[in-house]
Amino acid sequence: MIKIKGLVKNYGMLPVLRGVDLHVRPGEFVTLVGANGAGKTTLLRIVSTLLRPTAGEVTIGGWPLPAYADRVRQHIGLVSHHALLYGDLTAAENLHFFARLYGLDNREGRVDTALHTVGLAARQRDPVRTFSRGMTQRLTIARATLHEPDVLLFDEPYTGLDQEASQLLDDLLRSEAEKGRTILMITHDLVHGLNLGDRIAILSRGKIVAEVARESMEPGEFLNYYATVTGKQGDKRRNNRTNGQQNPPQ
Repeated sequence: MIKIKGLVKNYGMLPVLRGVDLHVRPGEFVTLVGANGAGKTTLLRIVSTLLRPTAGEVTIGGWPLPAYADRVRQHIGLVSHHALLYGDLTAAENLHFFARLYGLDNREGRVDTALHTVGLAARQRDPVRTFSRGMTQRLTIARATLHEPDVLLFDEPYTGLDQEASQLLDDLLRSEAEKGRTILMITHDLVHGLNLGDRIAILSRGKIVAEVARESMEPGEFLNYYATVTGKQGDKRRNNRTNGQQNPPQ
């Protein structure tokens, strides 16, 4: 469903993505992890048609980007750092607005179902500017899934959520995966990412350096593996030497 080959993105003289290769099969849930600055958000912005690559190939459902971005947008739902909601409109008004943009039938029923799914039916007449971070994120997810897209893209969706909201998001993600949606999610929580996805891909220094199937590793094993393939163990040893500390036993 998502095919990325040799993807390069430079900002002026600064290379951010250095030849990324990643394939996500239809109905697969892939989690993308990596350190800050690894290029995760840049990659997702390209896949979501918001950013043009410098070089390489990206296709969504067989449609190459950016040439067919207008057609691809009809089939993707995006949850990013920006909610893409209107603060002076109510929750219901926001969803009705996006339902009209997508030309959806039975808008009233779809909006009502979406609000109940994310637990906001009781607050549907309240302006979004009065919502907490968690409530705003829930409505953002309702907005992203309203048109039942084939592909869902999540950029750090758990940021700022309390335990209850995080559990609700877990349930929503699993529900969408069971419906056969293709999901690509960025998260800084390595263990959570491993537990949720079918596969986890590690982005380091602008390249995919490893991919791990969920059932192939226990969380503790994965944390050690992640540190090894991203060079974190080496960084830790260098820091220890700099601080006059001995390396821990291996």
